[in-house]
Amino acid sequence: MTTAETSKYVIIGNSAGAIGAAEAIRSVDEKGTLLIVSDEPYPAYSRPLIAEHLYKGSSIDRMSYRPADFYEKNNIRTILGRKATALDGTAHTVTLDDGTVIGWEKLLLATGGTPIIPPMPGVDLNGVFNFITLDDAKGISAYIKEGMKAVVIGGGLIGISVTEALTKRGVTVSIVEMKDKVLNVMLDSETSDLEEAALKEAGVGILTGHTVSRINPDYRRRDAVGGVTLDDGQEIVCDLVVVAIGVRPRTDLAKAADIEVNRGILVDSHMATSNPDVYACGDAAEAYDYVIDARRPTPIWPNAYVGGRTAGFNMAGKVHDYPGGTSMNSLKYFGQDIVSAGLVTAPDDSYEVISRRNGHEMRKVILKDNIPVGMVFTGNIDKSGVVFGLIRDRINVGEFKEDLVAADFSLASLPEAIKQARLGTTPATATAPVEEAPETDVVDE
Repeated sequence: MTTAETSKYVIIGNSAGAIGAAEAIRSVDEKGTLLIVSDEPYPAYSRPLIAEHLYKGSSIDRMSYRPADFYEKNNIRTILGRKATALDGTAHTVTLDDGTVIGWEKLLLATGGTPIIPPMPGVDLNGVFNFITLDDAKGISAYIKEGMKAVVIGGGLIGISVTEALTKRGVTVSIVEMKDKVLNVMLDSETSDLEEAALKEAGVGILTGHTVSRINPDYRRRDAVGGVTLDDGQEIVCDLVVVAIGVRPRTDLAKAADIEVNRGILVDSHMATSNPDVYACGDAAEAYDYVIDARRPTPIWPNAYVGGRTAGFNMAGKVHDYPGGTSMNSLKYFGQDIVSAGLVTAPDDSYEVISRRNGHEMRKVILKDNIPVGMVFTGNIDKSGVVFGLIRDRINVGEFKEDLVAADFSLASLPEAIKQARLGTTPATATAPVEEAPETDVVDE
């Protein structure tokens, strides 16, 4: 066992939440020792760009989330390519996979999510991949050969992203989705149909309402993928399988340290866990969602960064409340510009839906007691940010709600007092959660 020096601040993870925390810590404490540990060997990179790496070979420099000298300029020590395997919240130590033991005063778990891999025969064959990390994209890229066929298991955001990248590489793709619609978590039925039509126009096969029951070996090479069998016995020949069902919060370190965990690591309004010296953020955490007024995992990049900043401020002794987050996605796949946030369908008749559609352009806003709680924009999405701001700040829009879906809606359309608030004042912050969000089956990005 090797013991390294104790660091005042230790961050496990090196993505958006970790960087947000490191920046916040350094804005308060310029000298306290700060260590980032990551099981990936790379400096922080933008995970949404792994699809770009797959289809056009973008370099790590192009994908970098911060400049090359970020760590040096901020006096951050890094241990990259090493996995944290054990956490002792009482002794204030974390152990790495090479036996190194690191002491800490304040710790952040920014460990992200782990891909959901169903227990099916053949999942360990050559040619089966996930699509979460840069190494996943590199592995797929190296495996692809001309004329290949692929099956993507899962029609969520990860599945559509890798499907577009594979299609651009000349791979013929079939998507197998358990639910009856693609992008069923982030889109309503009508918008999902638009995306599905674009997928089919690009030559993508779509099989909804089915699951893959097993991955079959190639009869010529028994250790490699040769096809899949669906739950109804249907077989699809393919050379490559990408498992893109979704991610679940990575909570193993927290559980081992007796930190309170539900679906994710439970955090309060300071992003602190049940151990007051341990914080969590990003995909690993279960934090406050202001739309549902409860805690739940919301595995998206902006929430991770804001949650990390909140944790960092509090770790360094500057009290700061997490303003809350909610689901929010912006995508442009197969020529479709789509933005969604909050609730995309009305849960019951107590909600009001206002919408306007013109061909492929649609604007829909969901209201609860005249407070916007969700939206879906397709086509012209330029002003979706204005509506999202109203959702985030829980603004009563009763007097102008129909304007939200008008073709000429913009910031200038808002009542003067609200417009000025958008331009200059601090938005309202969320209060701490008081209950848990209802459990769902899958957290899908």
